[in-house]
Amino acid sequence: MLSMDNEKHKRILDELERHYKGATTALKYKTPFQLLVATILSAQCTDKQVNSITSKLFQKYPEPEDFASLSPQELEKDIYSCGFYRNKSRNIIRTSRIILEKYGGRVPQSIEELQELPGVGRKTANVVASNAFGMDAIAVDTHVFRVSNRLGLAVARTPEETERQLMKNIPKNKWSKAHHWLIQHGRKVCTARNPKCGQCFLAEYCDYYNGSEDQEKSEKAIQSTIEK
Repeated sequence: MLSMDNEKHKRILDELERHYKGATTALKYKTPFQLLVATILSAQCTDKQVNSITSKLFQKYPEPEDFASLSPQELEKDIYSCGFYRNKSRNIIRTSRIILEKYGGRVPQSIEELQELPGVGRKTANVVASNAFGMDAIAVDTHVFRVSNRLGLAVARTPEETERQLMKNIPKNKWSKAHHWLIQHGRKVCTARNPKCGQCFLAEYCDYYNGSEDQEKSEKAIQSTIEK
């Protein structure tokens, strides 16, 4: 018999799946390496803008060796329209060289090895492992952090703790799918400011909507993250 919390989590996940079944990453790519580059670029930048950049970028530089031969200044000209483009340029070039020298031109598949690459944090590693290699992983971006804490799938102050709680509260075989469901819900309904609670099919289960004490603490962390 499921506990009250587990039953609530199951109902939330069932509803998310019903509404967003088949959702996947919005980033456009053809290879694991291109997804890695696109995900590095996506930090503090919308997927739409990243796709606009990479539609031309990957035509010019489709493989790690193409990026490895560039100077940071050369790459900056192609990615300047995304945030922090100077840091991203350096990291992408260094990562490309490491992939060539250490991994024979192939993107490593383990989350631990991915995180050792310049510019690759936990979220980026999870995105690549999940979408490029079919591994079970939950990447906690701003949407996943916000929506999961508002719903009560997690009650956490950081993305790292949110990931740990989601891994506990969501069946492993649904981690990757739930990541995309939560993103879609965050974009369409549970927006950062002025969420559309009146239109939300999860309102009856939602801690934010129903004003729980735990959620008030989480919302402060959410708003702090939004303001950074």
